[in-house]
Amino acid sequence: METEIWETLEDLVATGDEQAVTAELDSLPPFALAHALDHLSDESRQKLFELLPPDQAADLVAQISDVQAAAVMEDLEPGDAAAILFELPLHEQADLIGELEDEDAEAILAAMDQQTAAAVRELATYDEDVAGSIMTTEALVFDQRLSVGDVVRDLQTHSDRYRDYQVQYLHVRDRTGRLTGIVQLRDLLLNRGATPLLEILRRNPVVVGEFTPLDQVADLFEAHDFLALPVVNAEGVLEGLIRRDDLEAALGDRSDADYRKTQGIVGGEELRTLPYLTRSRRRLSWLSINVFLNIIAASVIAAYQETLAAVIALAAFLPIISDMSGCSGNQAVAVSMREMALGVARPSDVFRVLRNEVSLALLNGVVLGALVGVVGWVWQGNAYLGLVVGTALALNTLIAVAIGGSVPLLLKGWDLDPALASGPILTTITDLCGFFLTLSLATALLTKLV
Repeated sequence: METEIWETLEDLVATGDEQAVTAELDSLPPFALAHALDHLSDESRQKLFELLPPDQAADLVAQISDVQAAAVMEDLEPGDAAAILFELPLHEQADLIGELEDEDAEAILAAMDQQTAAAVRELATYDEDVAGSIMTTEALVFDQRLSVGDVVRDLQTHSDRYRDYQVQYLHVRDRTGRLTGIVQLRDLLLNRGATPLLEILRRNPVVVGEFTPLDQVADLFEAHDFLALPVVNAEGVLEGLIRRDDLEAALGDRSDADYRKTQGIVGGEELRTLPYLTRSRRRLSWLSINVFLNIIAASVIAAYQETLAAVIALAAFLPIISDMSGCSGNQAVAVSMREMALGVARPSDVFRVLRNEVSLALLNGVVLGALVGVVGWVWQGNAYLGLVVGTALALNTLIAVAIGGSVPLLLKGWDLDPALASGPILTTITDLCGFFLTLSLATALLTKLV
């Protein structure tokens, strides 16, 4: 029987052979690594991270999901966890601290040096949808009174610290800390050592505020071919940098989180290794509300019991009409959520989105309605039954798509959570309208159906 990867890793951890463990980890692709860590026992996982040097442990943390990394940090001694976190970029430290239970987070912060802990606390206070939440403080910042030679000597002296910085520019500030401009590394290297920075300075760089929404930051990156943008506070003081790849990762994470919410999973990432009651609570918070919404939809059926009793075939089409319309509406929700995550659509675009979705829904509704109508006609040999179910599906598809495309934008404009609320709203209205349209049309044509 072939040995599983995680079993091999667990055996190596048990030996305490750091080199063998490191070699095994280096050989695993990210997906296999995450799978192996998920299957390790709590004891082996803790021992693994205690065995590795902090820098290697930090590399491992960077390759797994936040929820897995948080579970690891909570199992480690605060001092060990703090040493690993210190090796990560500051904004990633803040993200992980935010995933921890308050008690564990405070213990780890207490084990850090005061300056780093204070910086992490500050980053953790930013709302997750603003620039400050994903900025990094790893920037080359120099006083404008320095010369080219002064800067080059500093870069060489502190090369170990700067080596991991992903930078192409120097950021220049005045004595108050205000950003006065940027200098390309190319310009720095091609000028004489005595040249003042002020002479090669590029003034009025494109900047973002620390509370600028990520959607607006995305617009700036789309308009300019930058790898990073400076982040400044209200006084123009440089706070850090926001990198293009960090922004793309944040928007991707937000899109994933929004998708989970539309599926009724709230409260962050969920893995099956999370505590049983935690997973149950996250799912029930949405499902319990949906019970009452479905009762409302079912009340429409109760109001048309006589029609259903007279044309029992309608009962077979009700879930089809509801489900097909719901699928069309969910497609529109997904596109709107994705466009909002990428900054392509905003609440002010609701009428444009509605116009585009309705035109598409007219075509799709007619096609789907015709298909279901033909099935009803052939199955029961009654063209009027086909007309009823086909018309109901076409109209309900139009309603569902219009709601699915516009409601996320409207909710966002009202400062409500579009991901969590769009699903229940769409489901309820789709069911209500689908049942009502089918049964009211059938009632109007009842003499033709029996």
